[in-house]
Amino acid sequence: TWGVFRPVVATATKLFPLVRTFIAWMGGIDASRSAVSSALNLSDTVGIAPGGIAEMFETYPKPGFHRNDEAFRLRNGIFKLALKHNRPIVPIYCFGATKMLRRVQLPVFIENLSRMLKISLCLFFGKLGLPIPFRQRLMYVMGKTIYPPLDIESGDLLDQQAQEMHHRFCDEILRIFENNKDHYGWGNKSIRLV
Repeated sequence: TWGVFRPVVATATKLFPLVRTFIAWMGGIDASRSAVSSALNLSDTVGIAPGGIAEMFETYPKPGFHRNDEAFRLRNGIFKLALKHNRPIVPIYCFGATKMLRRVQLPVFIENLSRMLKISLCLFFGKLGLPIPFRQRLMYVMGKTIYPPLDIESGDLLDQQAQEMHHRFCDEILRIFENNKDHYGWGNKSIRLV
């Protein structure tokens, strides 16, 4: 069974009372390693958008990115947790999510400050310049499940196994993006794993 679904959210969401209450109603958990690990110990299913703050800044209108580029950033922590708790990872890509809001390109020091404070300091807007998303058709595509190896190691071998799961995940994200982008009408788009 899937257990209880728990979305993982940025720690900074606790700073905003309305947002904090809404996330609590959804059963959201903090993005810290200990909170995610506790949820996995309870056999809950966690939903993680792995790019985090860094991914927000790695897309258009950043210099060097074209509006037809999609960015996807990933770190190894989720794979180490999957190995520790012997849990599979299901890659999912949501076509259209990056077009729901627009972001204003801010100076690089704001990006660095955001990473340091672990809070997104970015200006975004939607309809009428408000934080109301633009109407956008979304298409979710699930990839093949990535199972941890049967013989989970420790130490350096754990890092190697996490890296292997990471590579399999990235390959699967690329595969589902390339195989489905024409169905969504994004035949001219490319994805960058940063």
